[in-house]
Amino acid sequence: MDLRPTSDRLRETLFDVLAAGDPHALNDSVWVDFFAGTGAVGIEALSRGAAMVYFVESAPAAAQLIQQNLESLQAKKAFRIMQRDARRAMSELQSLSVEANFIFLDPPYRMREAYRETLQKLADSPIATHALIIVEHEKRFDPGEQHGSLIRLRKLEQGGAALSFYRRQDDRVYSGTSGGSAASSQGQTPGAT
Repeated sequence: MDLRPTSDRLRETLFDVLAAGDPHALNDSVWVDFFAGTGAVGIEALSRGAAMVYFVESAPAAAQLIQQNLESLQAKKAFRIMQRDARRAMSELQSLSVEANFIFLDPPYRMREAYRETLQKLADSPIATHALIIVEHEKRFDPGEQHGSLIRLRKLEQGGAALSFYRRQDDRVYSGTSGGSAASSQGQTPGAT
């Protein structure tokens, strides 16, 4: 099993940026956590008010670990663990008419091609029509400024890791949850400076 959980510090920074000082900013949001690993990011989203999280993880041992983590935290909100690769999960999510508010993508760092492939598919996928896509990657690796209709709005570096924020060019205004911040209603990435 090739797990590299998002560090506590980076995860806290991510959610501080997304909430932009509003503790209710993520209420009722829908998340897709691709390459979910331990499920730490999706579990954090649930704890901050997400209505639904889809954990996508192809490794059986990691999918089982996500289930155990959710059980140990007595997670009562809606979630679904999808034990399949990102491409197959995306097709299934499309068939279920899922429209995510946030998509988190964190493949193992050595799988650099998975970044490009997944971002290219998300550029045309209905699940990402209005989503803010957050990509965790090594600071020394750049997943790119643009993938089809997705453009990078912000890159945040911390230690040896970085977060890149993408949105479709035709959807610059955040329309995800009722708790969007003032910055997001002006077409900026929440927390962007």
